[in-house]
Parts: sequence; structure tokens; C-alpha cells
Amino acid sequence: MKAVVQRVTRASVSVEGETIGIIGAGFLILLGVAQGDTPVQAKRLAAKIARLRVFEDGRGKMNLSLLETGGEALVISQFTLLADLRGGNRPSFIPAAASQVAQPLYQRFCECLREEGVHGIATGRFGAEMHVELLNHGPVTIVMDTSLWEKN
Repeated sequence: MKAVVQRVTRASVSVEGETIGIIGAGFLILLGVAQGDTPVQAKRLAAKIARLRVFEDGRGKMNLSLLETGGEALVISQFTLLADLRGGNRPSFIPAAASQVAQPLYQRFCECLREEGVHGIATGRFGAEMHVELLNHGPVTIVMDTSLWEKN
């Protein structure tokens, strides 16, 4: 799994002109599910993101997590994070999991965030063309890739 985590002041997602998800301060999470990804990886990634210390404390240091600030999360499925450009300029999406595999893992990731204690989770619509708006705070953007972590 790959995730692009952006610290935001606010974010929203719309489909066909209708806003379907909106959050205040927290994280916009773009989530890509790769072939071979598992529910265990979804749980590890959700736990890591919930505890990612990139929010400022009283001294202006990035020292607080989403859990400590009570921040919200907008999670958007994005298979394009798995683009393979080794063969040229037109991306191949073969590394991305098929939708019948990716959708349950996307949903499991969102459930794991809730289980970790993140409140105010909003989502996009899996497989839909979406418009995402955000006000990136910092800017702070972190790329996380579970394939680079130790396999357990």
C-alpha cells in the first residue's frame, strides 16, 4: 500500500458536483492498494498514520499526532499512486490491485483508522471520478509505502 498523507486545514471531495465528504483540520490521505497487499498492512498503515507526529505542539514543534489533536481524516482511493513508469511516459497500472481486491482493503484501512481512535473520517467514492479540494497546512506531505517496511 502507498499513502500520500497531507496535513490540511480543511479538505473535501465531490462527485458529479455533489460534496460527499468534508473535513476540518487533519489529514487528507490518498491511498493506493497494490497487488499482494493484505489487511495486516492496512492495519499497520492506519496505526502509523494515526500516530504520525506532524501537528504542532504549544512550542511550534511538529510533535503531536492526529489522535492527540482530535483531527479528522479524508481518505481517497487512488490507484494512480501505483503507476509504473519504467517502460516510458505512459503509466502502467499493472501493480495496482484489481478493484474487487482493492475496495475491501480500502474499506478495511478506513475501519482500522476508526479502531485506532480517529474520529470524523470521510471518504470518497471508490472507482468514481472525484474532485478533491484541500488547503495544505505547512505544506506537510508525507509519502508512506508499506512495501518498504519489514515484512512480518
